[in-house]
Amino acid sequence: MLMCRDLAVLASDYIDGELPVFQKMSVKMHLLMCRDCRTFIGNLRASTELMKAHSSAQADKELIRRIDERVAEALREGPQNPTSRDTE
Repeated sequence: MLMCRDLAVLASDYIDGELPVFQKMSVKMHLLMCRDCRTFIGNLRASTELMKAHSSAQADKELIRRIDERVAEALREGPQNPTSRDTE
């Protein structure tokens, strides 16, 4: 079963239609059961459309790859201890 953190990693590819059929179906099943992830996907989709409507520039693919890696890393690590942010 797909977990919320897994969906967060796949969300952009899902919206862009770039997932294999099996993963796409897993995301759809999760969205049927998870209101928070439906909201997340809706917000991500709206943000993507808004950016496309107001930008003629193409995003740098290397930058997008680095952002995706950092998001996936943060999701794997889980919530940070609030006091640890003060020392960074």
